[in-house]
Amino acid sequence: MLLIKQLKLLVHPKAVWSQSYGGKKVDDQLLGNVLAFCFIYFATIAFIAMALSFCELDLVTAVTGAATAVANVGPGLGSIIGPAGNFSTLPDAAKWWLSLGMLMGRLEILTLLILFTPSYWRY
Repeated sequence: MLLIKQLKLLVHPKAVWSQSYGGKKVDDQLLGNVLAFCFIYFATIAFIAMALSFCELDLVTAVTGAATAVANVGPGLGSIIGPAGNFSTLPDAAKWWLSLGMLMGRLEILTLLILFTPSYWRY
C-alpha cells in the first residue's frame, strides 16, 4: 500500500494520493508509526542475532534463534535448536540474550524501550 503510493509519487511528484484500507482513509502518520515499529522489530532481531553470533553460534542458529525468541514462536532452524534439538546446549550468555529477546517480544519492544528514555521519567 505505501510502496505503491511511493512509486506513484515518483512518476507524478505533485499528485495527491490518499491511502485507504477497508474503504477508510489511513493517514500518513499511522503508516509511519507502523513502519517505525517494523523497523525496530527487525532491528531487535538483528541485534540479538549479532549478540548470539558473538556467542560462537552459526548464522542460521543465531538468526532463527533470535527470530523465534522475539516472535515467541516454535523452534529455530539448524542442528542445535532445530525441530529435533533444544536450547539446553547453548552457552549461558546465549540463553540470557534469548531470554531478553523473549521478554522484549512478550512485553512489547516499544514499551520496554520507552522505559529506558530519560524523558519518560521526568514527569
